[in-house]
Amino acid sequence: MKHRPAAPQEPRTSAHGAKGCASSARLALVMIVRDEARCIARCLASALPWVDEAIVLDTGSRDATPQIARACGAVVHHAQWRDDFAAARNAALAFARAPWRLVLDADEWLEEGAGAVLREACAGESAIGLLRVTSQLDGAAGTDTPSWLPRLLPRGVHYAGRIHEQPVSVLPRRRLAAGIVHDGYLAPQQQAKRGRNERLLRMELAAQPMDAYLHYQLGKDLELQGRFGEALPHYADALASVAPNAAWRHDLVLRRLYTLKCAQSFEAALALAEAEMPHWQHSPDFFFTLGDLLLDWALHAPQRAGELLPMIEASWLRAIEIGEQPALNDSVRGRGSFLAAHNLAAFHASLGHEAAAQRWARQAAALRDAAPALAGAAAD
Repeated sequence: MKHRPAAPQEPRTSAHGAKGCASSARLALVMIVRDEARCIARCLASALPWVDEAIVLDTGSRDATPQIARACGAVVHHAQWRDDFAAARNAALAFARAPWRLVLDADEWLEEGAGAVLREACAGESAIGLLRVTSQLDGAAGTDTPSWLPRLLPRGVHYAGRIHEQPVSVLPRRRLAAGIVHDGYLAPQQQAKRGRNERLLRMELAAQPMDAYLHYQLGKDLELQGRFGEALPHYADALASVAPNAAWRHDLVLRRLYTLKCAQSFEAALALAEAEMPHWQHSPDFFFTLGDLLLDWALHAPQRAGELLPMIEASWLRAIEIGEQPALNDSVRGRGSFLAAHNLAAFHASLGHEAAAQRWARQAAALRDAAPALAGAAAD
């Protein structure tokens, strides 16, 4: 699934084309970049119609990133990279004059309609604006996953954390009806980051060894490299101390289940699933992941197939019953509809149930066609 950058919806009149508003609601785009010639023009094109100034802090590009940003209309500054994302974010924020700041990465772009929502939010009371960041995923076509992240910041908010930095503020956090699309999780982009994130996470964990979020992020980094045995203890440490209402707990549970499956620790995975199931009755992803786990177990231990096969089918049926949950952090689109139906079609085909397999194949196609596309979705 590909997405168009946001397009202006009406003529704009001020510095970067943004519609004029009171000085108390002026908006700056603030970015830190390095070697982003591939995508920075796309990001800037989506945001410049809606902001009054655009600040790009380059931390050592060896490609044409600064020249492209300047040609698009951004003000480019330079800083030495010091292995600290929060320090770079804060340095970039210091260049902004506007009292509101939109924080984007170069591999992101605003969905259509987001700019107007942001301008309206700038006219309101001070709060951290949470935007829906939809990350495109490799694998089945049309899959992506949303996270609600703090990206609209009033003046005075700063960042903390060497990596996976977070804004520090006592201000309330509010979800805005504005979206960002992100392609940085696709394989070609991930390859460029390999090694860097692990090194920075280990540096930060050395200073904060009990930080659950850092353990979660290091576990995820190791998992994405296929280093499942190394990821598991970090996921365990994170799960032992994560707050029950943490926005990333859903993803943590799913990733620990997946990693236990990949490590063939099926008994431990099932024990975790049983303990967590009461908390995730609203998550199609939980039951989709449970079905995958049980299927792998059945393939690994055919003698248990009679016990596991009904549980596999029931899990994917439950995912479809729950349906898509786009407001749920890190819920992969399709797990509550066409992806689960596709799995059921393959499941019945493997058992020789041709009528059921064909019925679920048709249902998968119908659900895929009916799945709501995100704003800005378009084929090239």
